[in-house]
Amino acid sequence: MPESTNTSIEYRDEREAGRLLAVEDGTAVGHIAYFVLAGPPHALVAVHTIVEPGHEGRGIAGGLVRTFYGLAEAEGVPVVPLCPYAASWAAKHPDEAPVPPAEVTAAAKAQLAADSDLW
Repeated sequence: MPESTNTSIEYRDEREAGRLLAVEDGTAVGHIAYFVLAGPPHALVAVHTIVEPGHEGRGIAGGLVRTFYGLAEAEGVPVVPLCPYAASWAAKHPDEAPVPPAEVTAAAKAQLAADSDLW
């Protein structure tokens, strides 16, 4: 099923809170929970992608992941999609979602395992 484009959705990066929000009419309708890898290359690590009940099926999750990859590209860092949805989206969009180096993925998994507060 093709993803729809939600022109009424605004994406807001709340880096300190570890969230990329999808906001519609002032209300958060979804988010990606993430963290920044502690060591270089400071990858963005997607942990969960959530769309609020009643907003599913509108392409919001795909829009969040696409925006997340855009943030990483603008910062010159890789994305590590530990979230199953983000990983599935990345596999379907290899032109937009480069595979992170294996050592970066390993470092992200280790940081997540060491700090349960990240998720």
